[in-house]
Amino acid sequence: MQTVWLTGAEWLAVLRIGLGLWWLESWRHKDKKGWFERGTGIAWAADVAGRHRWPVVKSGFDTVVAPRPKLMAYVVVYAELALGLGLISGFLTPVALVGGLLLNLLYLVLMIHDWAEQGQNAMMALISLVALLAMSWQTWSLDSAIGLF
Repeated sequence: MQTVWLTGAEWLAVLRIGLGLWWLESWRHKDKKGWFERGTGIAWAADVAGRHRWPVVKSGFDTVVAPRPKLMAYVVVYAELALGLGLISGFLTPVALVGGLLLNLLYLVLMIHDWAEQGQNAMMALISLVALLAMSWQTWSLDSAIGLF
């Protein structure tokens, strides 16, 4: 498909790179000292999970996250960095797209009551799904350059 400036595949790459920049910005603006030293991010999530309308969210949080808050803080923060870099460079793109989709769905479920956050997570999840199903790694990516996928 040819458009005015770019081909359809190139527009998909732009979408993928834009999503990567969005993840990178999510990582950049986090107070890493607060997340890693004071546990602010996990404490906030614990509060949200504790008041969640679905009991499975609190029990899941208590089972997976609460026993290892420091590790989970690193997992969340550096997952966002890895997603951003992977999508921008186009390296292991399908893995990054699935990981980002799952992380956004997790954020959607955790913050089901906070409609201000839902738009961002819904849009990022939709972009991930489109980029994944349209195989956006075929153009302007390390995956394409080295013959992965």
